[in-house]
Amino acid sequence: MRPLGVAMIIIGIDEELGPQVFKCDPAGYYVGYRACAAGSKDQEAVNILEKKMKKPDDAPHEELGETDTIQLAIGTLQTVLGAEFKPGDLEVAVVSQRKPKFTVLNDDEVESHLTAISEKD
Repeated sequence: MRPLGVAMIIIGIDEELGPQVFKCDPAGYYVGYRACAAGSKDQEAVNILEKKMKKPDDAPHEELGETDTIQLAIGTLQTVLGAEFKPGDLEVAVVSQRKPKFTVLNDDEVESHLTAISEKD
């Protein structure tokens, strides 16, 4: 029998370095990321995130804004799962430097992001 394992994504805002994302796997190995995924089909999601977040060697490092980050997360989830979401199918929460409190977006806000994603395609 195989023991159960847990993968965690830990987020925080460092006073000196700003927002940080870490992933801890069942073996206890942890590493920092710019974007990551956990759960079923996580490797497919990571591949998509790597392509979107990768920058050319000579390009300056650019941070995504809050709106772009939310839309990247939702779009990646839609692509990996092969589904079109409705606002009630999805729960999105945001923590940012500007607003460090854990905030769940309402259905209207999620709908506006879903509309923007569909208009990009």
